[in-house]
Amino acid sequence: MSGHSKWANIKRKKGANDAIRGALTTKIGREITIAVRMGGSDPTGNMRLKLALSKAKANNIPKDNIKRAIQKGEGTTEGANYEELTYEGYGPAGTAVMLDILTDNRNRTAADVRHLFSKHGGNLGQDGCVGWMFQKKAIFVVEKETFADEDALMEIVLEAGADDMKDEGEVFEITADPDAYDDIEAALEAKGIETASSEITMVPDNTVKLSGEDAEKMQKLEDALEENDDVQNVYSNYEIEE
Repeated sequence: MSGHSKWANIKRKKGANDAIRGALTTKIGREITIAVRMGGSDPTGNMRLKLALSKAKANNIPKDNIKRAIQKGEGTTEGANYEELTYEGYGPAGTAVMLDILTDNRNRTAADVRHLFSKHGGNLGQDGCVGWMFQKKAIFVVEKETFADEDALMEIVLEAGADDMKDEGEVFEITADPDAYDDIEAALEAKGIETASSEITMVPDNTVKLSGEDAEKMQKLEDALEENDDVQNVYSNYEIEE
């Protein structure tokens, strides 16, 4: 698998241990709540909510959990004190790591995250230390079981504004500027093509290939960060073989 492949990450999370799965459910629910609080409960006019709901679908989050998260966002008691932060650091063998943080206690979160980096062969860095290695991109994943005609799909998405499309084995992975997200989503829907996932995420310009002990350490660091409730998203530039 590759650390930067969105489909590889989704598959890995689906097969993750209960602690990571539980944390993921909590994080996506929190993101839905915050999105509703900031922009309302209609995803048509709320891009953040649209993306959170897409992530919930891709990760098989139960509909009841989604409904409760939306209801919390429509209320007035929860989520008001959360602060959004970005942390940057280094994993084993100098891999770059970026984290989206949503916390109600930045001191606690900073201490927890710093400890996790140190424990697993990395270190928390200064703002901007690795951010320049990543670009914000819209990513769509289409399973070949859903739509297998590569040429037709490429024509559809390129006309809608996509930058690139790659064959990732079981799926096609479409990359675009975030501004093209709505146009590509509409073009796929118009052709009845379902996506396994769609999101706006951070993609590394280059990757670092890991093997052996370094690969094992990096995956343990990533898992530990994923288990932390305050870490919403983990981005990295490592790549390892299946």
